[in-house]
Amino acid sequence: MNYIGTRGFHNHRTFAGALLDGLAPDGGLYVPQSWPSLDAAELATAAKGDYGVLTEKLLTLFGVDVLGAEAVKAAAAKTKAAFLRNGETPLTQVEDNLWILELWHGPTLAFKDMAMQMIAPLTDAALSQRGEKLTLVTATSGDTGAAAVRAFAGSAHVRLVVFHPLGRVSPVQRLQMTTVEADNVLNIGVEGDFDDCQRFVKQLLGEASLKETGLISSVNSINWGRLLGQVPYYLAAAAASGADHPEFVVPTGNFGDAFAGWAGRKIGANVGHLHAAVNSNDALSQAINTGRYVRHQATPTASVSMDVQAPSNFERLVFEASGREGAATKALFDTFAADGDVTLSADMQSALKAEVSASTVSEETTKKTIKHAYDAWGQVICPHTAVAVAAALERKSGKPIIALSTAHAAKFPEFVTEALGFAPEVPEAIQVLYGRKETITPIKNDYAAALAAVKGFVG
Repeated sequence: MNYIGTRGFHNHRTFAGALLDGLAPDGGLYVPQSWPSLDAAELATAAKGDYGVLTEKLLTLFGVDVLGAEAVKAAAAKTKAAFLRNGETPLTQVEDNLWILELWHGPTLAFKDMAMQMIAPLTDAALSQRGEKLTLVTATSGDTGAAAVRAFAGSAHVRLVVFHPLGRVSPVQRLQMTTVEADNVLNIGVEGDFDDCQRFVKQLLGEASLKETGLISSVNSINWGRLLGQVPYYLAAAAASGADHPEFVVPTGNFGDAFAGWAGRKIGANVGHLHAAVNSNDALSQAINTGRYVRHQATPTASVSMDVQAPSNFERLVFEASGREGAATKALFDTFAADGDVTLSADMQSALKAEVSASTVSEETTKKTIKHAYDAWGQVICPHTAVAVAAALERKSGKPIIALSTAHAAKFPEFVTEALGFAPEVPEAIQVLYGRKETITPIKNDYAAALAAVKGFVG
């Protein structure tokens, strides 16, 4: 299994190369050179079995075994530990043909743990093979950074730099990043929004002066390895539901989680239609539904991890919808980067709609859905989950639907309390954060300041 870039890079990377590069040399994102496939019956059998074995099977299918069987086994074990609830797939049926899949049973109580717990041992294995060290830079709207810090803190091979928008992540998300004491971690708060942080990461990955200090990559979902860790739970959830090709409704900001589901469907798994549910930061929804892809300043919402107006993984979907035309994909995203405004061709818009659908959920509807979930089903859900559930309820028509629940409600206590009239129960993993010393480096919304901070950290 080799990997190519979405903007025309065809010199092929193994999984290890794609993992450590982050971005492809053409400035695009890595995708498989060709999509593997397995017999549907074989995939169905694997999906019904042990989650760790399923994960090993999928990792091997995508060429992760280039790092060795032991690395695959270790990564699968980490992913399994972050996923199950009482040893089972955490799927709860709340109505006829409607399920909620809880993806927040890992160490930071968010779905990012599955992929991050997996990518950490794989990265260590790849670096050990090469005898090198790596600087990882990542942007976060809350959960990615917390999961990355927890996964990579103390690594002998990795230096981790996390950018987050100051004042635009929940207090719990911030504490999960800034209270971990590790010499190999630098937390940077940017006076801007998530898209500014993500822009800095992409610029840093191409920074020649940083490359002179050693390898540099990212653990955002621009990194194929990060995204790959999210594929297994689509298969496991579909199997646990007993439904035939259930639709998945995914609350999304950067579109990585939704694209992981698309990948599961692409390889022949029992994964049905994919629907992206977004908050008022709806550039993705507008692009799919109107053909206009426009970058606006992100608006703060209760579902803070979805406050994204330039979702990176949209590029992977465009590449696939274009018939894997690297030149066309490059032209579109070069224009978007320069102008912040692209009109998709009618053919492109039609091709995108054939792959996914999307809708926008308001703050008012998000709050009402949190209350509905508790009153109707006894479920206390976070704002991100509420966005997905609201969209799922709107789409119900007798077909099976699985809505993804991406974080524990206690990570967003103020909004949930407003919706319910009482505070969500706080797990011990959150309680122990309060009162701990925080370490954070604030910077202006300026690339030069970001570069200086990273250079000062890596030496």
